[in-house]
Amino acid sequence: MTLPSRDGTKIPAYAATPDTPSGAGVVIIPDVRGLHPYYEELVLRFAEAGIQAVGLDLFARTAVSAQRGEGFEYEPHVMQLETETVAEDVAAAAAHIRERVERLYTVGFCVGGRISLLAAAGGLGLTGAIGLYPWPVGPHRTGLPAPANEAPRMACPVLTIYGGTDAGIPPEHHAIFDRALDSAGVEHRTVVYDGAPHSFFDRKAAEFADASAGAWREMLDFMGVPV
Repeated sequence: MTLPSRDGTKIPAYAATPDTPSGAGVVIIPDVRGLHPYYEELVLRFAEAGIQAVGLDLFARTAVSAQRGEGFEYEPHVMQLETETVAEDVAAAAAHIRERVERLYTVGFCVGGRISLLAAAGGLGLTGAIGLYPWPVGPHRTGLPAPANEAPRMACPVLTIYGGTDAGIPPEHHAIFDRALDSAGVEHRTVVYDGAPHSFFDRKAAEFADASAGAWREMLDFMGVPV
């Protein structure tokens, strides 16, 4: 399907409705690969757990094709992301499922994790925001703001999940973000899986099955959905 963003851009998306709704809904924000088939499968997995789900692509303005298979060269499109339009695209996905759910969440991965955390400060009325191996502090090559800097504006609980061997996001960055959330009075939980690398839940799930299973349980618990 496509979703209409504020500027009229048609955003590629993939959605699923659960047979037995739990009352929860989630906007899935992919990593740098865009709406890769993995994330379409993740939409279905959330729906099977009773969660209304929609995954969106962030490259509609720069990529000619909506296909995001293994041959998709994502980096030029990542570098053209703009903070304002990214926020508008996430808002469009949230609007798509808002009326169908009682509780609304975002979950993102890698750069999508940063975007998910920023959505907590985006005025979307979220129940919670989840970031898996986001970059929570410091500059990002896209120019997207650092979530730690936006902590005072975050209006919902936050769950962050990291791999313990992710050299790009060291423990001191987790701690800086935690302190920013504490100072802002934002309810939060930080989970670190020792021995797990970046992208352990998606690209490397088969190699790190225990950590992936643990992260899945953490997400469902955060959303108030029985495992």
